[in-house]
Amino acid sequence: MPTIIEDIRAALGDDAVLVGDAVGARATSWIDPAPLQAKAIVRPRTTEDVAIVLRLCQRAGQSVVTHGGCTNLVEATHTTPDNVVLSLERMRAIERVDSASRTLTVQGGAVLQQVQTAAAAAGLLFPLDLAARGSATLGGCAAMNAGGVRVLRYGVMRDLVLGLEAVLPDGTIISSMNRMLKNNAGYDLKHLFIGSEGTLGVITRLVLRLLSGPQSVNTTLVGLSSFAQVVALLDLMQRQLGGTLASFEVMWNEYYRLTTTPPALSTPPLRQDFPFYVLAETLGAEPDLDRTEFEWALEHGQKSGIFVDAVIAANAQQRLALWHLREDSEQIERQHHLTFGFDVSLPIVEMPAYVNTVRSELEQHFGAGTCCWVYGHLADGNLHVNVWAPTLLPADRSTVEAIVYTPLRTCGGSISAEHGIGLEKKAYLAWSRSAAEIELMKQLKRTLDPKSILNPGKVFDL
Repeated sequence: MPTIIEDIRAALGDDAVLVGDAVGARATSWIDPAPLQAKAIVRPRTTEDVAIVLRLCQRAGQSVVTHGGCTNLVEATHTTPDNVVLSLERMRAIERVDSASRTLTVQGGAVLQQVQTAAAAAGLLFPLDLAARGSATLGGCAAMNAGGVRVLRYGVMRDLVLGLEAVLPDGTIISSMNRMLKNNAGYDLKHLFIGSEGTLGVITRLVLRLLSGPQSVNTTLVGLSSFAQVVALLDLMQRQLGGTLASFEVMWNEYYRLTTTPPALSTPPLRQDFPFYVLAETLGAEPDLDRTEFEWALEHGQKSGIFVDAVIAANAQQRLALWHLREDSEQIERQHHLTFGFDVSLPIVEMPAYVNTVRSELEQHFGAGTCCWVYGHLADGNLHVNVWAPTLLPADRSTVEAIVYTPLRTCGGSISAEHGIGLEKKAYLAWSRSAAEIELMKQLKRTLDPKSILNPGKVFDL
């Protein structure tokens, strides 16, 4: 009797299926260089190919894990030797850019940077942006409901998807390729799949919302002496700059020092003794006016005593250099091993106390020399927390998790702001979702995937 791999190969062709050394030659994920473990990698070219694969796999009870760029950070694409990997690497076409309706239709395997470039060529903007733009795929961004650095102005991935096409575990194609901002005809089924981490269906095509391309970009790095000043600067920029403020990123001192000290960088743009640093950016339509208002807001902030020092990017090269400081989080792992990284959200007013509590408890538990680097998308309540200590061991993971997550329960925070749950956070899902919410999630999973073949074991246990 033919095996499931032989059935897939017969249906899609020999070049669509990789096995053996071709599987192990790939890394497990963006951050895990260990060889990938899987029964096979299947590479469809069309939605119909995906449907065939899932239909065969459901019939055989074969588990399937969908891979895009594998840039997630919570083991949402983790595989075992028994899984089949469904890779969308051959489904990267940008099918249509519609300037009139300001939409872009794309296959799920298209890379984010490729989509940004296609939109820009039409004088438009696809505003989702994150450090993994060169690897992250649009299907993956939707499946994980990606956030990034422009959520303040444009929202998360959920807000940028007008329609999508997905394949259910039984091979049924759900094509809801809506291209309109308004369509209130029944349930908006795309929301079943956005943020579902590949557990309810495979996203194969998307209709993305585009916006006007910016005619001006203004970027500044500001050094501040207190968290109260950070909040005051955010308030000032939101009031004075209105809808042009696209990004407002914060770096605690330790993180700024790490990314502005050799081997990361030899000459920091601002001195390294400020407790906080803010990277703020506006996107506008009137270059001269936008620059004037941007500089006026910063001048007003300085005269008001909100901050002492700041630099403004004079050109695109300087802008990219400032953003590199914020996005160079890989320095943490390069310079320190072993580290644990976290992605949390909480009300802005709770952030100073939260960070102080986490640092204090980490030092009490792991002793002197413990490092806690904090940075993130402050304006939308999202902080990234990275932990290292000289005595840290892999077995300490659960202890560190409890230290980082416990304070969130009393301040209305979330264990996951933008990275999802995957395997890494599923033990803590009940800390941020009620029992009724989790049970409804499970009911959806049982209904759409009764054999639990899609990304089994992720998010929660059935």
